[in-house]
Amino acid sequence: MTEHRYVDVPQGTLHCAIEGRGAPVVLLHQTPRSWDEYRDVLPLLARRHRAIAIDTLGFGDSAKPPLGEDSIELWAAAAVHALDALGVERFAVVGHHTGAVIAAEIAAAWPDRVEAAVLSAPAFVDAAFRARRAKPSPIDNVARSADGSHLTALWRIRQPWYPEGDIDLLERFVIDAVKAGPRAAEGHTVVARYRMETRLPLIRCPVLVVAPTADPHAYPQARPLADAIAGSRYVEIEGGMVPLPDQMPGRFAEVVTGFLDACAAR
Repeated sequence: MTEHRYVDVPQGTLHCAIEGRGAPVVLLHQTPRSWDEYRDVLPLLARRHRAIAIDTLGFGDSAKPPLGEDSIELWAAAAVHALDALGVERFAVVGHHTGAVIAAEIAAAWPDRVEAAVLSAPAFVDAAFRARRAKPSPIDNVARSADGSHLTALWRIRQPWYPEGDIDLLERFVIDAVKAGPRAAEGHTVVARYRMETRLPLIRCPVLVVAPTADPHAYPQARPLADAIAGSRYVEIEGGMVPLPDQMPGRFAEVVTGFLDACAAR
């Protein structure tokens, strides 16, 4: 059964969903999702691990500080402070989309604590990426409307990147996007400000880069990112889309578990 914990950190209060026992595995979600992105992955990883899904600061049921101070570094620090509060010293970290960028920062900033990192559908945020994303992101960027039409707009923006006819996944996305408010779009801008190329050389742990082949945003960037991380491994998940962890929880958990097992064996 999933345990829900609220832990106080210097940046506010973070919500965590926890299941299982064993070596800790931390799960970080994409913008503007929440721990719910890993709802079906948690029990699978929990068979052999203590799986901890954290709502990033400003998202899900975590505290929502004033806009304007968000950064990948801040989100990473808040997540690590939450692990401190939970008594977790060493851990593997798994992130999807924005969560993958946060995971990379955690691995770079706390190399003595991170045993392995799985970067799923990551952005490769270099100078060229920042130049392309200099303007506010159009993704999830809709103005609230008194007639509720902004909810339909959010749905329609995401619909092409989700499995056809999967109403459940889109409903789960809209719920999280509404909770995030302006951060539903701002989170993408935060990623575009990150200077990843200066952080990647600091990563010391084994890294797996996961590339969902049907994700038009992340798939082209996954291989270049893997090439930029010395000694990293790379795997493609055929048919994986933007919502990979909740679209294919079994396959996602299988890839993560297989990599962690290989790291433990070494």
